[in-house]
Amino acid sequence: MSESHDPFKRDLLAVLPNLRAFAVSLCGNPDKADDLVQDAILRAWGAQDSFKMGTNLRAWIFTILRNEFYSQMRKRGREVQDSDGYFTESMAVHPAQYGTLDLQDFSRALTKLPEDQREALLLVGASGFSYEEAAEICGCKIGTVKSRVSRARSSLQEMLKIEGESDFGPDSASAPAILRSFAS
Repeated sequence: MSESHDPFKRDLLAVLPNLRAFAVSLCGNPDKADDLVQDAILRAWGAQDSFKMGTNLRAWIFTILRNEFYSQMRKRGREVQDSDGYFTESMAVHPAQYGTLDLQDFSRALTKLPEDQREALLLVGASGFSYEEAAEICGCKIGTVKSRVSRARSSLQEMLKIEGESDFGPDSASAPAILRSFAS
């Protein structure tokens, strides 16, 4: 069956860029993220008979990737750290000068958030998932995800001393990128 006639394969291929971006955000290392995506795709491919067409493939594969990530973390017996800055540096395109400084401040602040808040904020703010989809991926209630995102946004605003758009550098590229993460 050709790719265009296999909806599972077509939809799986369509979600790969977002899946890899999420994996990089979890791992903080592009090479490890590629391995994680490969493991998740292999698991999904092997379990495609259990997937019900017409349901949310994107949330399903993101859940597989997330579960695989946490399984690997448990095996290693340590938490993922962003000591090299890969995770935060890959969040947005870096504008020049002031925008770069704003993004670096934002990146440092993001790494200071508790893991559950950072994950919820990345799923909703950066990956574009709805609260319902993020709750499904995280295996918790919608209210829990909303609370985590709200606390993450409040903490970031406090850490960065942000009261409005005027608190950002003078270039127009950095403000919208960072404000998207604070949008409800």
